[in-house]
Amino acid sequence: MDPSLRRTAEHEALAGVRERQHVGHLAAGRMPPGAPLAVTNGNRPIDDAIRDATPPMTEDQKLLSFTPRQSDDFTRTDPWRVMRIMGEIIEGFDKLAKVEKGVAFFGSARTAPDDPQYLMAVETATLLAQQGFAIITGAGPGIMEAANKGAREGGGHSVGCNIELPFEQGSNPYVDTLIEFRYFFVRKTMFIKYSIGYVIFPGGFGTLDELFEALTLIQTGKISQFPVVLFGRHYWAGLLRWMQSRVLTEKKISPGDLDLLVVTDDPKEAADVIAAAWHAQLDEAAGVTRAAWQGQVERMEREARRLATLAHRGT
Repeated sequence: MDPSLRRTAEHEALAGVRERQHVGHLAAGRMPPGAPLAVTNGNRPIDDAIRDATPPMTEDQKLLSFTPRQSDDFTRTDPWRVMRIMGEIIEGFDKLAKVEKGVAFFGSARTAPDDPQYLMAVETATLLAQQGFAIITGAGPGIMEAANKGAREGGGHSVGCNIELPFEQGSNPYVDTLIEFRYFFVRKTMFIKYSIGYVIFPGGFGTLDELFEALTLIQTGKISQFPVVLFGRHYWAGLLRWMQSRVLTEKKISPGDLDLLVVTDDPKEAADVIAAAWHAQLDEAAGVTRAAWQGQVERMEREARRLATLAHRGT
């Protein structure tokens, strides 16, 4: 692709993200954060064209963007940026330390409150909250808002992990604990660390990103007993058919890899899958604890026998 065309596509993609965020807020009856207001002076609209519309660079852009630099720029920029990243990680760990049964919800930001998927997300999150699960989202509108709303209706803890974007995203009004992140990879770490499973509703690239990151971590043994629930059979059918007919057929994945996914249209089934996995995680952790304790006992017994043998030889 021609670089100028690629740049145009990138700008259009960013505009699409902003548009989806705005649509989600408007569908929920809110003015989108950062939206221009229709200000008039008498009957004459105020000309806003002279204001600088270039959005400020986000911290992710500063970290990842290529810019011509001196050979020693690294010593003056990136090491100091590491301190900010470390601070962001510490803040995330601190604010989420008490979240023990978190379930992360992902999906489109433009899903309206009267959309069946929105209503299903509310119901699923409510069922989970009633069982003591905390609900974690990206804090935005659409499916994220629906899940946070369900958490509140179910009497559970509602968490929002917002991300800095080149435009103001804003958070939905159902978040109890809000954390602002500058770096995507830090936020993604929090989703995985403080969630015991994912419920993934229809969405775009961001949703797919979280889906495949979780599957990769499960596939490589980084996390275990971690359910990934795809909600909406019709929406996900094409992706699953492609994975079966192309990715699996060409042996890019193993047959059992597709069993890592649960596909459903039923909020109760989604909640039951999460609850069952939570109990399995408890059993697995208890088994590890028992094995560690048994190993310690066996080591103590061996040491006692060794000392007894030494004492017997000494007499």
